[in-house]
Amino acid sequence: MTRREYWELKCARCVSRHVPQSMAMSQVTVDEVEKKLHDSLTPLGFEVYPFKIGWYNALLSASLHLPYSDDTLAVVVLSTPDMFDQAFKPFLKRDAYKGVRDPIDQCVAHCISSCVLQCFADLPVDIHYDYEMLPSRKPRFLAQTTVHVAGAAYYYRRSDVTADPWGDRKIFGVCIHPRLGGWFAVRALLVFPGLEVGVELQQRPPPDCVPSQESRVELLERFNFHWRDWSYRDIIPADQSYSEEQQMYFSTPPGQREVLLREWGFLQSQDAGLQALDHSPERDGAG
Repeated sequence: MTRREYWELKCARCVSRHVPQSMAMSQVTVDEVEKKLHDSLTPLGFEVYPFKIGWYNALLSASLHLPYSDDTLAVVVLSTPDMFDQAFKPFLKRDAYKGVRDPIDQCVAHCISSCVLQCFADLPVDIHYDYEMLPSRKPRFLAQTTVHVAGAAYYYRRSDVTADPWGDRKIFGVCIHPRLGGWFAVRALLVFPGLEVGVELQQRPPPDCVPSQESRVELLERFNFHWRDWSYRDIIPADQSYSEEQQMYFSTPPGQREVLLREWGFLQSQDAGLQALDHSPERDGAG
């Protein structure tokens, strides 16, 4: 194993790198962190949004809190429709996929851990991926809540509907991006322990792009009961959407995606089989 592979593995497992305690963390600004992440990840089809841990914890019960101080800097990473062509397909063409887990997840981990290694060699960074679970089987972080508090996309929930038509039925919420509609996914949370930010980072509410009650009911109906037809993603006009090829990939059950990739010429017969993850409708629906 090379040194780079070693550090990528550590980053992918959410292990912080240790740095000298004497480092002047206060000299690092939010703008610098955001710019480095933007410059590195945007060409690969990602978006980044900074926020404070306290904003996230304030919305949740203590059992769901992230174990950092309120002013700790965090950044949520989204994938856009461009990620499929700009990051995923090149990742497969480089024969970087090792057959250990879902190839999209492995590609995202490779891109983000490589960015952190390159841009923040002198800072400790905890990387949490959307597919990771705690021993309790709860998600390591609530992806849609991070997007909402970071001001990236509005998290529409049952409580956003005044005349609730669903009775005792379970209704999941969903985030809608002001430019991408539902054509995006939450991929990772980066936390910078020890890097606390003050008034230079102000919370901005996410754009309320589905303001009418009728549209909110329609959105939650589509997402909860018809999420497989992708229609909830088009609740508002979007600047971009997934290509037919990308839709075919995400519509294919995880355990069958290996066959599809072989048909597309990305995997050879000696490659190990994919690990079929237990994807909930909420995660599959976020693509």
